[in-house]
Parts: sequence; C-alpha cells; structure tokens
Amino acid sequence: MAFAHLLELDNLQTHLKLRRGTVRAVDGVSFAVDGGETLGIVGESGSGKSMTALSIMRLLPRSGSIVGGKVTFKGRVLTDLSEDEMEAIRGGEIAMIFQDPMTSLNPVFRTGWQVGEPLRIHRHLGSTASIKAAVDLFKKVGIPEARRRVSQFPHMFSGGMRQRAMIAMGLSTGPSLLIADEPTTALDVTIQAQILELLRGLNREYGTATILITHNLGVVAGMCDRVVVMYAGRIVEEGRTDDVFAHPEHPYTWSLLRSIPRLDAEGHEPLKPIEGSPPDMMRLPTGCKFQPRCPFAIPRCSSEEPALSSVRRQQSRCWVTQSGTELAG
Repeated sequence: MAFAHLLELDNLQTHLKLRRGTVRAVDGVSFAVDGGETLGIVGESGSGKSMTALSIMRLLPRSGSIVGGKVTFKGRVLTDLSEDEMEAIRGGEIAMIFQDPMTSLNPVFRTGWQVGEPLRIHRHLGSTASIKAAVDLFKKVGIPEARRRVSQFPHMFSGGMRQRAMIAMGLSTGPSLLIADEPTTALDVTIQAQILELLRGLNREYGTATILITHNLGVVAGMCDRVVVMYAGRIVEEGRTDDVFAHPEHPYTWSLLRSIPRLDAEGHEPLKPIEGSPPDMMRLPTGCKFQPRCPFAIPRCSSEEPALSSVRRQQSRCWVTQSGTELAG
C-alpha cells in the first residue's frame, strides 16, 4: 500500500503538567518524513526536539500527554493506538537511539542479550538465534571481536562501542524509521565522526528513514536532506538543508549559524553568540517567541505571532522575512 509520507505529524501538541503549571513542550508541530530520507531537528536545549521524538514513540514522562494533533505512520494514526498496538510498532518498525547509551543499556545483562531482545520480542527468535544475530549486528556496526563482545557487560565497552551497540539494537528488526536523539553528544570528535559515518552508510544500505535530533549544525550539514529548526516548542524554519544554511529565513536560524566557528570565515571574524537566554516555557513572551532576543525585531513582532509560511524556498515563522526583507549583517 502506498502512503503520502512514511511519517507525518499534524499539529502535534504535547503538554507537561508540573507543579508550577503547564508547559507546552510541543506546540503545534507539523512535518513529514519520507522513506530513505534523513531529517534533522535542531535547536537549543528545551526547544522541544526530544519531546517531539518521545511523542512519536509515545514514551512520554508521567507528567506528559499528547493533547492535540496526530502522528501518522504508514497510514496508521499512532496517537489513536492502544498501548499493546503501539508496542508492536515501537522497537519493531520504529526504533530510537538515545543520547546516553550507559543509561539505556541495563548494566546487569550482557550486551549481546540486550541487542537481541527486539528480535525475541518482534521476530520471535529463540535465545540462541538472537545471540547469533547479535554477533552479526556487532560486526555490521564495527564492533571488533564480536563473538567475545556479545558476552560482555555494558561497563566493559567504551563509550563509542556502547553507542554502536545501541545502533545495532535499533537496526536489529530492520525498522522503517530510526530516531537518533543526540547520538554523538558524549563522544569525542573522532568517535563522533565514526558513528555518523556508520549511520550514513546504514542509511544508504538499508534505505531506513532517519530523524536526527541534535544541537550540532555541522552534523546536520553533513547528514541531513532537510532540517527543522525548533524554538520554544515550535517550528520556526523548515526546508532543504542546503537552502536553510545558505539563506536562513528566520533570525533564530541566522543567529545559530553565526554563533558557530567556520573554517571558511574571512580573517579572524569573532563568534557572535545569541543574546539573552531561551524563554521560560511557563512565561512565554507575547507575539514572536524569539523577539526578545532578535536583532531584527519590529514592533509587530511583540504583539502578533506569525504563522509558519513559505518564504522563498523554505518555510519561516517571521514577520521580517515574510515581508521580503533579507537577513544580513
């Protein structure tokens, strides 16, 4: 059966109910992912990136709930499924790699046993067959001495090898969609490059669609076909990665790109940090949520929030660029 998109989020809204009040962690997010595509989601901490991923997987904390919108995967509305129906998809057709493999892997079980668990659950393999499959997966993701390593515990692995084991677990059932939440944050730059190259190669080999959640714009530039930029729980810009990086149409994206070092910068151009801090999610400003930090803000920005609209070759939530003004300086 053909689907318009592999995954589609339509006005997804996820709230967290805390003692201080309600946080709109994901506030009307809509995007789609096609088969074989790699989509990057970027933004500062607290922008809603990880909560969007957890909403797709329906792995929200106790304080969280989806209060509006829907998530559709292969034509099925995930937000309408029972927990039993969702468990059949989670780990089978959609897999997730978490930021810290040391907290994701159980320290008291051998690593090969854990990597084989999705196969026992979703493919009904026996213990011996799942361990044999784990050996093959370890080889696939570049873990040396795979036959010996499957019998070891997570603390006996380096950080890079633990992350490779998590990738092996995620790929074990041949999912159609892989969600990687900051998969290289805790690793040194050499291991980061190896892990990213591994993900890129597996994407090419298996055609698995990937959602890559990161704050690292360099990773997005090298890995992603399209990029979604989030701020205060909302998408502020979306488009093809080359277009967004070459001509950002939202001041937040523009500011992010100017705050990272560039090898092609002329002379000794200083880095330009984004002024101010991300907003308190319980006391969001009126109008555009970025306007208190925005160097291009106009009076309208403080009173009306713009919709996400087409601006040249991408979409942007900005009154300034929607009026035809280019960001420069």
